Amino acid sequence: MPSEQAGGAGAAGPIRSEPGALLEHVAVAVFGMDGDGRIRFWGPGAQGLFGHEAADVLSRPAAALFPEPSAGTPDSAARLTERARTLGYWRVRLPALHRDGSVFDCGFRVFPVAGSTGDPVIMGLASRGDELDRVKTNLAFLDALFETCPIGLVMLDQDLRYVHLNQALADMDGLPVAAHLGRATDEIMLTSDDGEFQRMLRAVADEGRPLVGALVGMRTPGRPDRDQVRSVSLFPLSRAGETRPGVGGLLVDVTDRERALLEATAARRRLALLDRAAARVGTSLDVDTTARELVEVAVPDFCDGCVVELVEWMNPAEAFDPRLPLFTRRIASGTVLPPPAPELVAGLERVEYPAGSGIHRMFAAGRPLCVRVDEEFAVGATDRPGRARLLLESGLDRIVIAPLVARGTVQGIAMFGRSSARPDFTEQDLSLAGELASRAALCLDNARLYSRVQDIALTLQRALLPSALAGSEHVAIAHRYLPGSRATEVGGDWYDVIDLPGDRVALVVGDVMGHGVPAAASMGRLRITAKALARHGPEPERLLGELDACARESGIELATCVYVEYDPRTGRARIANAGHPPPLVRRPDGTVETLGGGLGVPLGVGGVPFRTACAHLPDGAVLALYTDGLVEARGQDIEAGLDALRERLAAVEGPLEEEVDRVLSALVPDAATDDTVLLLARIRHAR
Repeated sequence: MPSEQAGGAGAAGPIRSEPGALLEHVAVAVFGMDGDGRIRFWGPGAQGLFGHEAADVLSRPAAALFPEPSAGTPDSAARLTERARTLGYWRVRLPALHRDGSVFDCGFRVFPVAGSTGDPVIMGLASRGDELDRVKTNLAFLDALFETCPIGLVMLDQDLRYVHLNQALADMDGLPVAAHLGRATDEIMLTSDDGEFQRMLRAVADEGRPLVGALVGMRTPGRPDRDQVRSVSLFPLSRAGETRPGVGGLLVDVTDRERALLEATAARRRLALLDRAAARVGTSLDVDTTARELVEVAVPDFCDGCVVELVEWMNPAEAFDPRLPLFTRRIASGTVLPPPAPELVAGLERVEYPAGSGIHRMFAAGRPLCVRVDEEFAVGATDRPGRARLLLESGLDRIVIAPLVARGTVQGIAMFGRSSARPDFTEQDLSLAGELASRAALCLDNARLYSRVQDIALTLQRALLPSALAGSEHVAIAHRYLPGSRATEVGGDWYDVIDLPGDRVALVVGDVMGHGVPAAASMGRLRITAKALARHGPEPERLLGELDACARESGIELATCVYVEYDPRTGRARIANAGHPPPLVRRPDGTVETLGGGLGVPLGVGGVPFRTACAHLPDGAVLALYTDGLVEARGQDIEAGLDALRERLAAVEGPLEEEVDRVLSALVPDAATDDTVLLLARIRHAR
């Protein structure tokens, strides 16, 4: 839409800020006033800002753009005209009036120009004040970020040359900011990684793939004698407007924190081994798997044979006594040496080390210890002559013994052995062994703690779930609870069947969002509350309302629940739902229908009333209540899961105990990660 002026002459289109600038998305209104304060030019931005079309305002007084001035005060349009003439340029914030009568804060820039007829014209540029404030805030934030942020910040162009950086990064490099600008990154960040860092930069610039927390060893021309390790995060810069693409980055000097990695930077082989260990050790929360992963990483790249053993403390808090034998349990082992080495590393599950052994000396020192495999060591390592002889004949020449210590607790030991065909262990190798053991120990401790919490949660969950459900001669029940895989914490699935007065029966299934002990505890609280409330006979929607209040008071943020009350004398079922997958009913003719008038909102949300729906259940119908683990699967739409469940329910004809297992085996995969509840109830009317 072109600008318009009195007399019908066209003008240029709306003024736009420079592409890519912070002002690009700030609307700018352009208008012009003559010497009498009348509007002579009206741009499309002015129409958007003030709401007036050109035909409505051209040749009218510009005072219409402002609220009525107070008594004795000149109107704002006159002030703009007078200041523009006398000052040549004036900037001011004034209240402006929209066509709809609303008043808003507005920033103005006014200045005189020569009109087409030689008469002076006052040109005005206007923008909403809140949009200008937003831009100012963004500019102030960016300025403060680059000036005060202790993290290195950098902007690179598409050719990976420095465009902008902050003082923190310049200090890190030991070079002034100006010495960076226009130079390529490989001139400043000098790495010995065969170009890997440059390839990572190029992938971000060319493919737009962000990189987070990569550890890079380097030197800089400003600090040529100092090795550094930096944590580098890179991201592609947006291509707003006409701006050139590039790369942004955050760099943190973690040299002091990563001493082991700094040493590994000087030895590329050891760094690669640590990288593999970080990626491969601790992929699961299983103790045996974690120990086996450590062995697989160490053999054969670091050593020829490796064992991992857990110490059998009588009391985890007891202090180590070097005068007593030490008992361990070997949980992982491996070797590439020929027999009898395999028998040596895998021949025992429980190991006894007599007092004074190399293991005792390692624990006394509290750090990795390298020992030569000779007669003295072999005899001192075991009280079995056969085992000592096996060690001497195994081909192992040197062994590094490293403690597995995490969170101040000794977990066990890791032993790395080399034959005489390989170089001796160096001090760097001892440090590497300690690093491998430290990482493995933390993973082992995480697995141990997880197992403990998992056991507590499972115990709590089993204690809170019903071991036997109520029932009556009118409702035959079959139920199953399937926990998710061990890789997933226990969830908050729950269910119950409650006898009510008058031969009525209530069936309830719910699911607390979350995992672990909190979910199990919340599940138990809701189940017990539901059971207590149900026996007082409230309407289903009132019962869910009370459960919702209980959830909010208990800090349960989200839970779902479906409650069904069945009366065998009438065959009527009343259903209330709080965001749970709907119940299904198989009628005697084999058709399967959905019950309930809607899902409702989950418990814990509050503020939304629940509703009760009614349905008639014919004699012999089978009612199915379940949790989402039965119908939801990764990569599958929930409707597909519901259709599969309907298909299986349509075939339910035999004993419910057999049918419930058939449904679960057909719908729940072996590798399911979510808990699953299925409750089937066959309905009989009272005679």
